[in-house]
Amino acid sequence: MTLDPISLALVQNRLDHVSQQMGWVMIRTSRSPIFNQSHDFSCFITDAAGVLVSQADGIPIHTGGGGFAVRALLKEFGGRIREQDVFLQNDPYTAGGNHLPDWVIARPVFVAGRLVAFACNRAHQSDIGGGAAGTYNAAATEMFHEGIRLPVLRLVEAGVMRDDLWQLLMINTRTPELLDGDLRAMLGATQIGAEQVQDMIAGLGIEEAMAYFAGILEHAHRRMSQAIESLPAGVYLGEDFMDDDCFDPIHVPIKVKITVQAERMTVDFTGTGPQVKGFKNSSVANTYSAVYTALSAFFDHRIPRNEGTFRGVRIIAPEGSVVNARAPAAMTMNTVFPAHQIIKACWRALEQGDPARSCAAWGPNSLPTSAGRKANGETFVMYHWGANSSGGAVKGRDGFQQIGPMITLGGLTIPNVEIYEQLYPVYILRHEFRCDASGAGEFRGGNAVHYAVYNETEAEYSFRAEGTRTPNSYGANGGRMGAQGRVEVWPDGGVSFRPPAYAQLHLPPNRLEVDTPAGGGWGDPLRRPPERVVRDVRDGVVSEGVARDTYGVVLAPGRRAADLAASKALRERLRVVAAGHAD
Repeated sequence: MTLDPISLALVQNRLDHVSQQMGWVMIRTSRSPIFNQSHDFSCFITDAAGVLVSQADGIPIHTGGGGFAVRALLKEFGGRIREQDVFLQNDPYTAGGNHLPDWVIARPVFVAGRLVAFACNRAHQSDIGGGAAGTYNAAATEMFHEGIRLPVLRLVEAGVMRDDLWQLLMINTRTPELLDGDLRAMLGATQIGAEQVQDMIAGLGIEEAMAYFAGILEHAHRRMSQAIESLPAGVYLGEDFMDDDCFDPIHVPIKVKITVQAERMTVDFTGTGPQVKGFKNSSVANTYSAVYTALSAFFDHRIPRNEGTFRGVRIIAPEGSVVNARAPAAMTMNTVFPAHQIIKACWRALEQGDPARSCAAWGPNSLPTSAGRKANGETFVMYHWGANSSGGAVKGRDGFQQIGPMITLGGLTIPNVEIYEQLYPVYILRHEFRCDASGAGEFRGGNAVHYAVYNETEAEYSFRAEGTRTPNSYGANGGRMGAQGRVEVWPDGGVSFRPPAYAQLHLPPNRLEVDTPAGGGWGDPLRRPPERVVRDVRDGVVSEGVARDTYGVVLAPGRRAADLAASKALRERLRVVAAGHAD
């Protein structure tokens, strides 16, 4: 069938709008702040074969592997899927999951009795049982410590909710009031999405709609093939690391070899370290999502993002390694770490083919989770999103100041402190930018924050703080590394201490402080326009000393402008000194 390009664009945009509308429904009807405040969920649409055709709303680390979940569903229930069925799943080993807290609702779409698509969402649940409230059990050494494992389950059968299964889910969570509301929001959102996809396909006709679905995937494939072909053919090596296994300091390398041949690319993780003792192991779906995120961020942002985009990308993830762990390895942390390191390793490799597109590293996350009892006896689970880190710089733009983890590419929202003070027994003391933390560069890294909170009740804490032992927010193209982080606790009546990077601790009321790691800079700091350095000093994110010694900018009296003559002379001296060190 010959496809009209305008109609092709309209079908793609309509599918993307459906994905976005499912997200709006989730925000307006969900019960937990993780959904309606932080947007820790994603919505996507696949074709009847489980191939992702739209992922317009949500977080890349969720949606990139969405097809794995639907294909697992088809493997288990192929030929037995009926109209008005709805499926639920989360298991990374058997159900195409990334980690256990992210549950997938998949709703099949039928037109004239024929299965034509799936409307889906993947969302992070507040609590799914396991050894720690809030799902992040830093003491876990196997998946059975992390929460309930769900193979592909038929949650709704021909339009009738399976109450026995629903009750099973509700008694395996510490926050049933949140899980109940959030699951119903997920069901409602996919129903809205399925109805709209059904209307669109019925209006086009099934065969024509399926042709346009195929055309959408092929168009994305062609666009990405052109982007890959723009790189010089060759082999590019990249590496990043983790510095512990959640229990002991060890070096865990994440190595990647990217081979570019014409319009095809192979991403090979051979040589990556073996799976680790703690919960920082990656599932296959999660590793694929991380690679897709790295490629999407590196190449032209206008390239469509669906599974057609990555047809020309082959991924090799050796079984038993930290990027493809064997069961029952723990892996709740994997959507952030090692996904963060996988993306960085891929960026380090890709920048060799096109340095102008290089991406400086984002600051890794150092935020804890706390869980305890409210006055009414209900369990609360608080993610200290105020301790999120910041983005790395790229050519033409400073890094994002404070934003969700790198694996979200900004898709996760940091809630207002006033709302959190109403929802949880906490008092936010400070939430402000750090000074002199961002990686220096022609384009400055995103600035880190100082987050201080008084926690009014005793609670269980899951600490998970990368970048507090070893700074690793590398700069790109001559940019400097971002500052490392710090986590410190002042218990009431006790002595302050710095918790291990990963720990599960029960604490009394306390003051918690987090200095988050900062993003890396891009380019030579001596090329940063003096007026931008002056603005940074006036904003309090760069000190006058760093402006002088790192950026070579001397401020005029009053600190409202640069002394251009003195700055020019200073920059020339600093370049001579730098050249001498290089020799």
